[in-house]
Amino acid sequence: MRIPLVDLQAQYQIIKEEIRTSLDKVLNDMELFLGPHTSAFEEAFASYCGCRYGIGVSSGTDALTLALRACGIGPGDEVITVANTFVATVEAIAQVGAKPVFVDIDPQTYTIDPEQVNAALTPRTRALLPVHLYGHPAEMEPLLAIARRAGLRIIEDASQAHGALYRGRRVGSLGDIGCFSLYCSKNLGAYGEAGICVTNDASLAERLRMLRDHGSRIRYHHELLGSNARLDELQAAILLVKLRHLEHWNAARQAHAQFYSEHLRGIVAALPTVRPWATHVYCYYVIQVEEREQLRRLLQEAGISSGIHYPVPLHLQPACAYLGYQRGALPHTEACATRILSLPMYPELSEQQLSYIVETVSSSLKQSGAAPAHP
Repeated sequence: MRIPLVDLQAQYQIIKEEIRTSLDKVLNDMELFLGPHTSAFEEAFASYCGCRYGIGVSSGTDALTLALRACGIGPGDEVITVANTFVATVEAIAQVGAKPVFVDIDPQTYTIDPEQVNAALTPRTRALLPVHLYGHPAEMEPLLAIARRAGLRIIEDASQAHGALYRGRRVGSLGDIGCFSLYCSKNLGAYGEAGICVTNDASLAERLRMLRDHGSRIRYHHELLGSNARLDELQAAILLVKLRHLEHWNAARQAHAQFYSEHLRGIVAALPTVRPWATHVYCYYVIQVEEREQLRRLLQEAGISSGIHYPVPLHLQPACAYLGYQRGALPHTEACATRILSLPMYPELSEQQLSYIVETVSSSLKQSGAAPAHP
């Protein structure tokens, strides 16, 4: 049996007639960007998130970069975030000329530790950029309180948490702007690259619309120096179809995660944690194990793909060396990075596949002799 980390083909086979019908409509009309499908998707996704405005863009990286620009963040400013995230979070900060400032994480949820934020504040701090990682929300109430006291913007990186709830509200709707990657492997993914920002602020929404389209409201009239970061109609049409299935797909992910956790408890060193104030939508199902590379090899030999999200924290990456962080600066982040492992997670996993995965993980750990640290 061969089980990929993500199986996009399995999902496509279920919805391909819906997808083809939508694509045919776009191609018949030949209105290929900023057309009716983009507008419809923006409205539908914003409503799903509990926001007034959605602004479709060409990638999650562009969503973050344009959100920072819309909030007026630029050279000389500091943005507090985490180092255990995809590099795009920090690339966006750097691309607007600001400085990323890293703080450590809650080692159970892998999200930003609000208690670390106050100590990182300086007169140059302009924004907090929490990441809702792996599908679990960051603890937002303390961050919102800090932002109110210090006059800071909050930009949520919700790229791995489409549909997750924080105290009954969708992630992305809690700060000034919520940013989502719609990369193909996400809970809600395009067939390629796409992204979206959501907000309840009309002025931020208008600025985002201009920034994504060369700084213009009217073609060839440029109020700002923006960029070409538009969501195209083909991707919007695909996303409109897939959005209708998102809640069902997230429920399937949650059921798969429950199966994993029931069968791996006491076998692996750590399972995903879900706080009482959160729902987890399991973009990734992340465990911790000793002897990770040996386990990965044994899984691969059994036909099971796995991943590491992420093996080297950003503060220790060569690209971020200019920031001056040394090993030991973020102990929880660094410790997790040596032990985390992502198991296959997608809605279409069968019971047979899930059983094979947990049986293989269990037998492989016994073979490697890696006892769980927290049985």
